[in-house]
Amino acid sequence: MLANKFPDRGDKRYPKGRADNSRHMEDGLTIAGRTFRSRLFVGTGKYRSKQLMARCHAAAGTEMVTLAVRRVNLTDRSKESELDFIDRSKIHILPNTAACYTAEDAVRTARLAQEAGLSNWIKLEVIGDQKTLFPDNEGLLEATRILVKEGFVVLPYTTDDLVNARKLIDAGAAAVMPLAAPIGSGLGIQNVTNLKILREAITEVPLIVDAGVGTASDAAVAMELGYDGVLLNTAIAEAQDSEGMARAMKLAIEAGHAAFLAGRMPKREYAVASSPLVGAISA
Repeated sequence: MLANKFPDRGDKRYPKGRADNSRHMEDGLTIAGRTFRSRLFVGTGKYRSKQLMARCHAAAGTEMVTLAVRRVNLTDRSKESELDFIDRSKIHILPNTAACYTAEDAVRTARLAQEAGLSNWIKLEVIGDQKTLFPDNEGLLEATRILVKEGFVVLPYTTDDLVNARKLIDAGAAAVMPLAAPIGSGLGIQNVTNLKILREAITEVPLIVDAGVGTASDAAVAMELGYDGVLLNTAIAEAQDSEGMARAMKLAIEAGHAAFLAGRMPKREYAVASSPLVGAISA
């Protein structure tokens, strides 16, 4: 059973022995020495207003939001931007290198975010294809090596490729963020088998599902697979009721994580009576 594999491998992020779902509200997600109580990370784009964005962040209970450096005015602070609607005393900003198509551009963008005082954390994106927005794994690895050497906390957005994920970890990535489906597609998890393989093989850094989540059940499935968190944006921003979806995502993350810790029952091909006949009173 998947839920029982991690304790046997010495991963202190999971309970040893029997599962204890009472831990799901108390245990935190630690990345690069920083602990987050919420395992739901949210974006800042596509909202119908910046005020709505802020309300959704509150409804989601998120403690980290990602911000596209290239799409925010960092030089003229007299103009209103998403930064004016983020309570930085409660929410950690994770700048991202969205729309960067080379390692050089991504590194330059990360440096700009740091110089602007946003953070030395970076959600690293090096896009390889404009239509699918799939990552350029070679460029991603190159940029990760450079930024880690410069002291950045690097969280790379990548494919569900185990070999490349291990290379990113060897390069110093603080977490690995595989996609569930193309960015903004809302298709949900399309690659369950690969995500299971990644989770079983990688326990030394957190794994966070990034991209493709469309609704709360998608987030719950990711957490039931044993993932440490989910990062999403469009699913909330483009929902008919964005605040309602933000609350739903919060609950889905908590429920999925609790179910993973509890350990699901085995799947069987045939029915097993809920009330066994052994010891039953005969008519």
